[in-house]
Amino acid sequence: MNIGDVIVIGSGIAALQFAHHIRADKNVIILTKSNVKASNSSLAQGGIAASVGVDDNDSLHRIDTLEAGRFHNNEEVVQKVTEEAPRLIDELRAAGCPFDEDEKGELLLGMEGAHSRFRIVHSGGDATGKQIIDFLAATLNRNIFIEENRFAYELIVNDRNQCIGVKAKDEAGKIHYYYANHVVLATGGCGYLYSLSSSDPNVTGDGIAMAYLAGAEIADMEFIQFHPTMLVKNGEVKGLISEAVRGQGATLVTSNGEAIMEHVHPLKDLAPRHIVSQTIFNHIQNGKDIFLDISSIEHFTKKFPTITELCLENEIDLSSGLIPVAPGCHFLMGGIKVNMQGETNIGGLYAIGEAACTGLHGANRLASNSLLEGLSYGKRLAQHINGSNWSEVPLSYMRTLQDSGSKAILVPTLNELRQSMMDRVGIVRTESTLTEQKTWLERFFKLDQYSPCLDELSSSQIQSFLGCVIALLITDAALERMESRGGHFRIDFPNEDKNWQSKQLIYQFRKGRMVLDEQIKASEYARAVFS
Repeated sequence: MNIGDVIVIGSGIAALQFAHHIRADKNVIILTKSNVKASNSSLAQGGIAASVGVDDNDSLHRIDTLEAGRFHNNEEVVQKVTEEAPRLIDELRAAGCPFDEDEKGELLLGMEGAHSRFRIVHSGGDATGKQIIDFLAATLNRNIFIEENRFAYELIVNDRNQCIGVKAKDEAGKIHYYYANHVVLATGGCGYLYSLSSSDPNVTGDGIAMAYLAGAEIADMEFIQFHPTMLVKNGEVKGLISEAVRGQGATLVTSNGEAIMEHVHPLKDLAPRHIVSQTIFNHIQNGKDIFLDISSIEHFTKKFPTITELCLENEIDLSSGLIPVAPGCHFLMGGIKVNMQGETNIGGLYAIGEAACTGLHGANRLASNSLLEGLSYGKRLAQHINGSNWSEVPLSYMRTLQDSGSKAILVPTLNELRQSMMDRVGIVRTESTLTEQKTWLERFFKLDQYSPCLDELSSSQIQSFLGCVIALLITDAALERMESRGGHFRIDFPNEDKNWQSKQLIYQFRKGRMVLDEQIKASEYARAVFS
């Protein structure tokens, strides 16, 4: 039995920022599915958005965030996070984290899509995520204990609706039990549930599925951001080509040099990501290959060393000035519904980072606001828990929420699930494909029925089952929202509907689907039942 003061599941930027700010006299156990640096945070080529430029301010950053999010955002959260962004950068710099500077020691600022100012702070050019994760991981206090290769798969909740721990399996399949007063989910999003994806293979929505099965509220799952420019070769994603490349002047073109964004949006190649992704997708559907034309960028290899290495590894001839690209799943705007401190509706259970739905991103995340969110909520949650009353874990009230169902369980392979999500719940959605996917997924799990006992299943079976839970949440929400907004595009409802702008779809295990209208009190839910 492992007992700590805090258990953190996940090891991305939100988790490590939390670990840096939690009280040094408290024992913190970080469980990570693979190794501590295997996360989407480490893969992040973009930077951190912060209004540190002389011609910038947090109000402009706030406006850009709301516009990109198609005004589905929580405005209070947007204001708070954009206000504190410069301070978070200052704190990291003061602690010794390296950022790219000019010869005068001033921060070099980049431009990315949907931003009105140069405000992207980088570290190591296009290796920002890796640099920051390396720094945070190397400077942890001695009270932080990291256990790698632990696949957390079930939360332990007592009769008082308090989360007091988690079950996890090691590489040999042995079950380990961890208990604590505070359990923090920082497991990331679910990008790897799509066959074309920028995500680390470990990012499959486990934490969100666990929280859902434990009774936490899950919101905004229909809003999936597809990054416009994945490096593709032979139909496979080989890596991400950062939006910063377009910020330096690269353009999206067909094989005959036609600039595809020229007349689509005033910001052209730096339009919001959902618009760029949908435009590329339409061209690919019409049989055209799309390339990123980098010929106008001087010293490309010096400015983008990570991307250069990626292209060379995949035998892409950079001297041609063309990089083959296609859209792929990149970021989940929804997740576990939390308040400003990262608290869920279950006592002792918290969520931060991409696993959480904070309201910052709305229907579509503004570029480089993700690392910012992780830093912001990691610190804020640590401060919140630091100020709470600490007590011993109430082990006498232990129980798990799982039913003792049959050990036999039907699940698809992860690859089958990934391909089906890309084909039916991808960039462009329709009622028919969504209905087909929902029917297929309900062969394995229904949102209003019991959850099977997972203990005797293999890790790969558990992985597929939890993936099906997430896939069904995404599919049902996409079917229910009959409009197009941000990362959710319905070809049969191609326009935004003002009646849907303030409505949020919320799911809770055994309680069905709820439609929360933010214009009324949060307690006044209009409830719907599953058909």
